[in-house]
Amino acid sequence: MKTTFYSNGKLFISGEYLVLDGADAFALPTKFGQNLVVEDGENQIIEWKSYDYDNKLWFETTISFEEVINNIVSEIETVKTTLINILHEAYVLNPEFIQQSKGYKVTTNLTFPRNWGLGTSSTLINNIAQWTNINAFTLLRNSFGGSGYDIACAQNNTPILYRIENNFVEPVIFNPDFTTNIFFVYLNKKQNSKTAIHAYNKHKQQNLAKSVIENNKITHAILNAKSLKEFANAVEKHEIHLSNIMEIKTIKEIAFPDFNGTVKSLGAWGGDFVMVISKENPRKYFASKGYDTILTYDEMILQE
Repeated sequence: MKTTFYSNGKLFISGEYLVLDGADAFALPTKFGQNLVVEDGENQIIEWKSYDYDNKLWFETTISFEEVINNIVSEIETVKTTLINILHEAYVLNPEFIQQSKGYKVTTNLTFPRNWGLGTSSTLINNIAQWTNINAFTLLRNSFGGSGYDIACAQNNTPILYRIENNFVEPVIFNPDFTTNIFFVYLNKKQNSKTAIHAYNKHKQQNLAKSVIENNKITHAILNAKSLKEFANAVEKHEIHLSNIMEIKTIKEIAFPDFNGTVKSLGAWGGDFVMVISKENPRKYFASKGYDTILTYDEMILQE
């Protein structure tokens, strides 16, 4: 028997970092995601193959049920050790997927380049949670860590507001008439979310209650903006607000100070994609800087 699971990728529009301290997060699921196909196997092993967006095999391994049950991993962190850890935590939450099986053949297929940072890990975790019939937020918390907003995007086909308390998810409407002025530019570098969160925890202020309140005001201003100017102003305010908390310069200050428009980091600052708001098509500008991967809002964002 063959069963297929699918999860959406994600882009963190506002509330990054502060979401860990209870702030509202505004995020968009992407048209890109990841499939996980499960077939019956044998010999109490999991034969695992992972393919990139271009159908090239980028990871292959065999994992015994014993390794999953007892979380048997090497001391050096690898793709395999991370995978075993996720499967072990799934087993702890629902042992039946191992106990009632002779073995599995599992294939994963990304629909985006895995260095894009659209959720290679979160889509995998959500797919494994669907396969093993467990709560994906719990699996994330027990294995990989993070706020959970990416799991919320994996499970929803509309824009969302997310709050870490009780993994609150609210589908919202975001379909302004200025989406043709929104672009997403890949910075040619994948950012490590764990490292970014560590840096945030190191630099953040002790009492963030006022910062969370301010973030929520800005987030709702972004979500409810009626014009391109309102939207750009709110986004710029968000960048400045978080820049002050993190004590680091914004991406525009660092890399694009001469750009005639707004540039916002998305998710972990310093890599992956940025959101660009511009009255004119910004392709020529960013291409001249060496950034050739530029997607329109319609190309990137999932819209029902």
